[in-house]
Amino acid sequence: MESGAIKGASVDRLQPASLDLTFGARAWRVRASFLPSRTRTVTARLTDGLAMQEINLNDGAVFERGCVYLVELNEHLKLSAGLIGAANPKSSTGRIDVFVRLVTDFGVAFDEIPTGYDGPLYAEVSPRTFSILARRGSSLNQLRLKAGDYRLDDQELQRLNSLAPLAGDGANIDKGLGLCVALSAVDASNADEVIGWRARRHSGLIDVDKIGALDPHDYFEPIGPQKSGFIILDPDEFYILASKEALVIPPDYAAEMTPISPGLGEFRVHYAGFFDPGFGWSEEAGDASNGSRAVLEVRSHDAPFVLEDGQLVARLVYERMATRPDTLYGAGLKSNYQGQGLKLSKHFA
Repeated sequence: MESGAIKGASVDRLQPASLDLTFGARAWRVRASFLPSRTRTVTARLTDGLAMQEINLNDGAVFERGCVYLVELNEHLKLSAGLIGAANPKSSTGRIDVFVRLVTDFGVAFDEIPTGYDGPLYAEVSPRTFSILARRGSSLNQLRLKAGDYRLDDQELQRLNSLAPLAGDGANIDKGLGLCVALSAVDASNADEVIGWRARRHSGLIDVDKIGALDPHDYFEPIGPQKSGFIILDPDEFYILASKEALVIPPDYAAEMTPISPGLGEFRVHYAGFFDPGFGWSEEAGDASNGSRAVLEVRSHDAPFVLEDGQLVARLVYERMATRPDTLYGAGLKSNYQGQGLKLSKHFA
């Protein structure tokens, strides 16, 4: 930011390993999701007839579920050689089933910014279950900058796990750290325990900037422990579930949730993928018993699908930080999900 590689950003939007991107003043309702291609800018594609309506965000606007929007962001990048960018929805964005992807001029892939990129940033926003209210300055996605050999291979991840257990006993390491879904009771003495939530359709509007304002039961139906050991995911329904593993991201590392092989099932568990240094971490030797469970945003595809307790549903890849952050996740920051079990987004009481 000081060098000019990132313009239009605010220091108070910095996280330990990412930058919250913010809405600018303009958005467009568009006919369909699109990528500009290697030869065209976003503006050129909008003037092709893809834009249906320009929207002024200064006073706020409703983004209706089932529609696709493109939002001009306040931030502008000028990346030096060897530096690349990656983007992901924020945790709170994924947990209200809003699909957000970063778009750049001349872009051929969502959420990827090539080295040397010099240009504006845009967010494609598509609410799937709930309509949302957003305005200039709202933030739904995050940016990470990466350089060099940053990703740990399985051998390096095994060594890190031996020093600071990353997921309790028996971490499943294979092309990253495997995550399994929890559908059984954590506390057998709690008859009212909730192990998941299923979104209610036709619920009210969600203001993305209001914290703790909503009753979760107006938007979600609680799911109790499954005696059968499985649940059946209904097509195109949205679920909030949790991992069995209590995760630890040590201070010198960050992580990202990545899609697993489609051969493992007809469902998606990949909305908000960034995990910051210090997530689930405790200074007591980094003991994973102090970890935080990953919250999983789950959507089935075209057919009903059986999801079983303990089934592998996602993977985390770990990445080296250039240096240890001055402040870790959950330490002096407004970290809504540190120490979490199953938890809805910050918008809910």
